[in-house]
Amino acid sequence: MSFFRDVNLSAATAGFVAVLVGFTSSVAIVFQAAQAFGATPAQITSWMWALGLGMGLCSAIPSLVLRQPVMIAWSTPGAAVLATAGLAGGFTMADAVGAFLISAALIVIVGATGWFERVMNRIPVAIAAALLAGVLARFGLQAFAAAQTALPLVLLMLLAYLLGRRLLPRYAVPLTLAVAIVYVVARGQFNGGAVTFELAMPVFVMPAFSLVAFTSLALPLFVVTMASQNLPGVAAIRAAGFTAMPISRIITLSGAATLVLAPFGAFALNLSAITAAICMGPEAHADPQKRYTAAVVCGGIYVLIGLFGAAITGLLIAFPKELVLAIAGIALLGSIGAGLHTALRDETHREAALITFLVTLSGVVIGGIGSAFWGVVAGAVALFVQQYALNPRK
Repeated sequence: MSFFRDVNLSAATAGFVAVLVGFTSSVAIVFQAAQAFGATPAQITSWMWALGLGMGLCSAIPSLVLRQPVMIAWSTPGAAVLATAGLAGGFTMADAVGAFLISAALIVIVGATGWFERVMNRIPVAIAAALLAGVLARFGLQAFAAAQTALPLVLLMLLAYLLGRRLLPRYAVPLTLAVAIVYVVARGQFNGGAVTFELAMPVFVMPAFSLVAFTSLALPLFVVTMASQNLPGVAAIRAAGFTAMPISRIITLSGAATLVLAPFGAFALNLSAITAAICMGPEAHADPQKRYTAAVVCGGIYVLIGLFGAAITGLLIAFPKELVLAIAGIALLGSIGAGLHTALRDETHREAALITFLVTLSGVVIGGIGSAFWGVVAGAVALFVQQYALNPRK
């Protein structure tokens, strides 16, 4: 098989690093999203199973077929949207699964019809970035609020992160997590009895559909996934020089895989951006035509993680909640900063983006609809009024 001839140590390492960075930087947010809908430990394990298999198979198989590095990930901002809306709206797991299915169907439609670029271009980048920053900022606030009950742990994690960013930027989050683990284990705060290394078992949840869940969960999940995950993913692919990659077909595949796996917890699969850069760059392989091997390795590891999802769930349950909150918030500092920078750098969109950010961050719920939706609405209205005032004849 040509894969075994093409793969080398740097490609395998890049695949492993991509999993390490992608998983540790956001798995806590996925865990929080599941808890927001009242997930049981078995259902949380099922989420890990569905997401691991979805990301792994949708990365490895297309990469082998196309011989190009196809990188699929879960939607981190989507998980944040779900966690925020779930806590505010009192939705059930059935409501969430229904929203996953609707969002996935919309992704399949825009991918299969080629509407992706046209539809998403109607949402200004500044508004989408402000929405993302507002959603993620809530987790950043929770990270530092955890200092009220675990000040030494949070300070230690923050110091480890800052040193990691200076000395080993790519490994700052894994380093922070490792330091935190050593600290809680040394202080006897680790509940090792919660860790079980058994195969994950999928748990099917029958979906439920409602207008409130559609507006508060499905639409924000779709918009954020497309605008804040798939768009940067396309940019990463093009920046790496893989211009021949069939973007629409891959997006359609990610939506179809979500449709199949949604009842088991796969809330949103999409193009990767950050981890894609790791596997698509020259550090993965000197030969661009062989960089697909890094994506295959990454996909294989994700499949293993999915199969042993119970271990991931057990590890998260075993640690103090302050550690989970802190690692989630610290890992999102870069995303929050980048989102704010993108949202506010264009003066013509600045006030509308700021309104979007503040409304989203507020967590306001009106008519049972969450703040992510109202943030987009408020920003769009503000932008329309400003543009109409500036150009009254248009």
